[in-house]
Amino acid sequence: MNTPTTTTDIAGLVQPDRVDISLYTDPDLFDLEMDRIFSRTWVWVAHESEIPNAGDFRTAMVGRQPVIVTRDRRGGINVLLNRCRHRGASLCEAPRGNANGFTCPYHAWSYALDGKLRGIPYPDGYEDVLEKKDLPLHRLEVDTYAGMVFASFDPDVEPLADFLGPARHWMDLFMKQGAGYPIKVQGEHKFRFKGNWKIQLENTTDGYHFPIVHRSWMSSVDAETAEMLSFMTDEKAVTHSLGNGHSVMVMVPEHVDLDEDDGTEQLQERFGHIVEELSKDFEPDRVRRIVRSMHGAGFNLNLFPNVAMSMSFFRVLRPVSVTETEIRHLALGLDGGPAIVNRERLRMHEHFQGPFGFGTTDDSEAWDWVQRGAAAGPGLPIMVNRGLGRELDEEEHKGRVSHATDETGMREAYAMWKAMMTDVR
Repeated sequence: MNTPTTTTDIAGLVQPDRVDISLYTDPDLFDLEMDRIFSRTWVWVAHESEIPNAGDFRTAMVGRQPVIVTRDRRGGINVLLNRCRHRGASLCEAPRGNANGFTCPYHAWSYALDGKLRGIPYPDGYEDVLEKKDLPLHRLEVDTYAGMVFASFDPDVEPLADFLGPARHWMDLFMKQGAGYPIKVQGEHKFRFKGNWKIQLENTTDGYHFPIVHRSWMSSVDAETAEMLSFMTDEKAVTHSLGNGHSVMVMVPEHVDLDEDDGTEQLQERFGHIVEELSKDFEPDRVRRIVRSMHGAGFNLNLFPNVAMSMSFFRVLRPVSVTETEIRHLALGLDGGPAIVNRERLRMHEHFQGPFGFGTTDDSEAWDWVQRGAAAGPGLPIMVNRGLGRELDEEEHKGRVSHATDETGMREAYAMWKAMMTDVR
């Protein structure tokens, strides 16, 4: 396989209805993606609930580069390259915690939470050689929206609000599953699959696979839940392209805006014990609002290039190599909300996305199949043409809309991939 070297060659890999298989298999293209996409745009790194207090931190990755996300003493959020400015050692190996700063384990150079170099052991060898103010940790651009923390290596990156565009509306709707409480991350697990990162990127707004790949999960839940997610023939179940690679797939139309309730929807019997417990402390309307939100929002929102806000959890992808990807699943709960609700949400998360649940194992196996199949027929493209003939222009968002089983979201993501890989927007 000859790796494309010109803008024209790369642009030719993505057509309106298909993409070249080299997007899954070419290591040189993967290296270009790390430079032209993950080093130049906004990449999701954390949720604010993971670092609520001064000194809180969590480690993350931006493409292949390790970073530390910190909350400093003034309440500011910093994203720092996890690399000592002296000899390059990793400063922090813990996934999360609370600290006064970070000290290199090699030569004990120490840094403040905002990255300033504040201490050098045995400084007598550095007279007239360095000034501490000249060697802070490398800081990335940082911005937040709806509690979601994004970072970029590009000092000239476009404003986050512009990058998110119409996706902000859906982010606001997603957070309504807190039923009046802020959303918090309750816990996470991570795993790797043997496949390219874009295979997972496609999956979040791919409704076509749901009743096939997740047939075992559908058979394991109560009839009301199975009926709620039987959207294959529902005309109101649609996928919107939102620009800049973002897309949203609506699976439960009546739960798109959880503040809207005409009172006709019956609460699921499986939550009867929760209704009984909440009714001791809350008025009926409040109980109903909380219980209707148990399954989360009625849609999956894909934010290019690395995070999905998927019904009731976050799914974060990290490219490891052209044929390996790490996935993190973050379970969500109500910050300050009833304990019984947060426990039930965790159990539901475990049942579908947990390490021993149905969804994670089914999806990851399917992604492995795609990568293994990519070794066959190197001249055959990947088709993303489902629903192309019935897509409609959507004036409100200046995007496209089609059925939830169509590949509108994939076409949107690959259009952004093409634009960033060729520097043509």
